[in-house]
Amino acid sequence: MSAKKAIGELLVRQNFIDVQQLEQARRVQKQHGGRLTSALISLGYVNEMELAEFMGQQYQVPTIDLSIFECAPDAIAMLPRKVCEKYNVIPVSKAGKTLVVAFSDPSNIYVKDDLGLLTRSKIEVVVASEIAINQAIEKYYQGETSKVDSILSDMEDSAEFQVEAEDDAGEDDENVDEPIIKFVNAMLNEAIKVRASDIHIEPYEKRFRIRFRIDGKLIEKTQPPQESAGAVISRIKILSQLDIAERRRPQDGRLKIKRRGMADVDFRVSVCPTMFGEKIVMRLLDKSNLQVDMMKLGFEKDQLAMLTETIHQPQGMVLITGPTGSGKTTTIYSCLAELNSPDVNLSTAEDPVEFNLDGINQVQVNADIGFGFAEALRSFLRQDPDVVMVGEIRDLETANVAYKAASTGHLVVSTLHTNDAASTVSRLLDMGVPQFMVAEATSLVVAQRLMRKNCSNCVVPVKVTNEVLLDLGVPEADLHLFQNTMRGEGCQNCGGSGCSGRIAVHEVLQMTSAVKEAIFNNASPLEIKKNAIASGMMSLRMSALEKLKRGEASVEQVLAATLSDDI
Repeated sequence: MSAKKAIGELLVRQNFIDVQQLEQARRVQKQHGGRLTSALISLGYVNEMELAEFMGQQYQVPTIDLSIFECAPDAIAMLPRKVCEKYNVIPVSKAGKTLVVAFSDPSNIYVKDDLGLLTRSKIEVVVASEIAINQAIEKYYQGETSKVDSILSDMEDSAEFQVEAEDDAGEDDENVDEPIIKFVNAMLNEAIKVRASDIHIEPYEKRFRIRFRIDGKLIEKTQPPQESAGAVISRIKILSQLDIAERRRPQDGRLKIKRRGMADVDFRVSVCPTMFGEKIVMRLLDKSNLQVDMMKLGFEKDQLAMLTETIHQPQGMVLITGPTGSGKTTTIYSCLAELNSPDVNLSTAEDPVEFNLDGINQVQVNADIGFGFAEALRSFLRQDPDVVMVGEIRDLETANVAYKAASTGHLVVSTLHTNDAASTVSRLLDMGVPQFMVAEATSLVVAQRLMRKNCSNCVVPVKVTNEVLLDLGVPEADLHLFQNTMRGEGCQNCGGSGCSGRIAVHEVLQMTSAVKEAIFNNASPLEIKKNAIASGMMSLRMSALEKLKRGEASVEQVLAATLSDDI
């Protein structure tokens, strides 16, 4: 027996209505939709307060008068408006893990179970009239829509183009409010417009915020209403084709944004469960901004000549190192673009494949099915490769296969997470790669960082004292060269930061005989670095000082991006 039928028959049994009135109410319900109780009230067959009291008695739950009872804000925050409207319920109060919810139809035990799962709370049911619940929803949730609409309006006003998701998941969109859909689209639109590299979507206990990483710096963009967090996160998971029901495990996905009359933009999506919900970080992968011209990567002249010469050698290992977000992918793709020609067989193993490059065989590794970097490399070596790119050397197995390939007539390019070029040697040895293989098969190690550039619109000359320059590591004999130092004052174009865009600083370590000897003598990274600098290597700090000398960056950015060379 359905809940609707049970209510109607209970009312007939208790002489609230007769059979003819019940049938008439069912005809009205069928014609106009809605609940049977609404049809009975609209026809005047029952009084809404009497009906609420009757329902409470029948199901042995308390009745509440929402016209005189104030719902608690912390309870309201537990359920989004869409859910309340769908089930005609409203949260009333919260105590510990118990949430009191007013139902117009307490017979629906499935709704109670759903709300328990959604809020992770024990649901206590009370009864209120349907009209009173609708009025309460309008009263307590009116700020939610207006605040989202206000934020949406601000974002849309600054948008230069519209965006739409390529792979919208039709049916799932029924669970997301239209303002939320527009809000997420506007957020992605805004991130593309301001050249953000990442979007951070973060739910906390008492607030919900969205931050953009622009030119390497995290900036808080907006704080939507906390109760909208679940809907925003669900919308992004739908677009990324992730499991919206899974909230306990991390998930990774991808979505594509189509821009009218402009290039598409991909987003790499990472979802991680936290104490108060799921945090999402979205990495923008805009191929139109991918710089594959090696001349424009920020290398100094001698560094670029060294790298170009090395990657054109028939064999050896070239390692690009640095922390996450230091531009390693751009540098390695630039190397591949330089080598990409019809007479060269290029293969890459990546996790994930960030950009599609024509003429290069790109493979997505998948550890879940036992197809990791090492397995991909072994497959490549059976396909007559000239150049092999390994997305990252993470373990000894991958390192051994990569170094064996580099020792047997293949050029291998890969990345590693290390602090500088010299510490790469220690990292490989700690991983278990034989000492002789590191020294003999490694051709070049490039360490890099991204440094914020002065805004060209508001840059002004600034005097830097000799004491500061000396502390930065400028030789006393070179102080006179630093007369054109500049700094951005801050303007509308750069958001008052004085910086716009980023430029890479590099450290290129060549495996000279002196460096190889230091490796065989079990030298520390500091000793290797000292020998390399003595042989002419330009360190990260030295590279940053060259940018300072030319007015491309300020003293503050040199200090923020690099460490002193005092050894």
